[in-house]
Amino acid sequence: MRLNQFVKTAVVAAGAAVAFSSAVAADITGAGATFPYPIYSKWAEAYKAVSGTGMNYQSIGSGGGIKQIKAKTVDFGASDMPLKAEDLESEGLLQFPAIMGGVVPIVNVDGVAPGQLKLTSDVIAGIYLGKIVKWNDAQLTSLNPGVKLPDADITVVHRSDGSGTTFLWTDFLSQTNAEFKATVGAGTAVKWPAGVGGKGNEGVAANVQRIKGSIGYVEYAYAKKNKMSHTQLKNRDGQFVQPDDDSFKAAAAGANWAKTPGMGVVLTNQVGKASWPITGASFILLHKSQASAERAKEVLKFFDWSYKNGGAMAAELDYVAMPPAVVKQVQESWKANVKDASGKAVW
Repeated sequence: MRLNQFVKTAVVAAGAAVAFSSAVAADITGAGATFPYPIYSKWAEAYKAVSGTGMNYQSIGSGGGIKQIKAKTVDFGASDMPLKAEDLESEGLLQFPAIMGGVVPIVNVDGVAPGQLKLTSDVIAGIYLGKIVKWNDAQLTSLNPGVKLPDADITVVHRSDGSGTTFLWTDFLSQTNAEFKATVGAGTAVKWPAGVGGKGNEGVAANVQRIKGSIGYVEYAYAKKNKMSHTQLKNRDGQFVQPDDDSFKAAAAGANWAKTPGMGVVLTNQVGKASWPITGASFILLHKSQASAERAKEVLKFFDWSYKNGGAMAAELDYVAMPPAVVKQVQESWKANVKDASGKAVW
């Protein structure tokens, strides 16, 4: 009797273990850009509630995400810097945009309210090159009459990890300031002449909150969430604009996704009076040839659901959902490119 009971218990335990391992196996994993982390987290929570499938995302920076997808240690990678067509081809990767948003300057200056301070690309470049070192520098006070700026040192905060947010920030500054382009240049990781590093958007936000007189750059959702003082920026049309989903949409309005290799559209310094000048898309990287068709399909199901149901959640965090025409193009690329080991389409 005891033996039978033991066998029954063992069978039940084994069944529970199998069920648990199946549930874990159904979860999908991703890693990369910190820029979209707030919206991916929100989508993952909502998606699990309706599907039972979890999405575990490591917010480690675009550089880390690219490394992990190349090494096949995650189901998908995420980067705010689109990979070039030749890099995608050599690694056997598919790239598609998941969401759009904006990178904003944030400051910790006593008496300066969110959205009050005006900055230009030349002033930001001067600060990040270590040439403008005081908040009451004439180049800042002349842009901001009526704003009392202190005689205090400026502490520059930048990313310490490989970062698509840094790519968007430095791409904008390189397009608009020749000295910055020649000295620092554009990239996910650059050699900064001055400043304090922070890991992830989270690390930059934390440093700016902690250090009086500091300036940094983060995705807008981090600035809002932490109630930080973002600034206005002068755009390509010479207008000072505030960051929000409308100014991000304005920057994205002229994007030509269909004719850009790998859909790798860069949205910095776009024309338009209402355009936010440091707007960008965040991209998903997926292997075209999949050892597990089931896991690949779960990844695509997650993003399909997010495209169809995640727009309102994105807007709450001031991200911009991908337009329906772009989503259709993305899904056509899934059908054409993502295949199992036998060459059969996964989607």
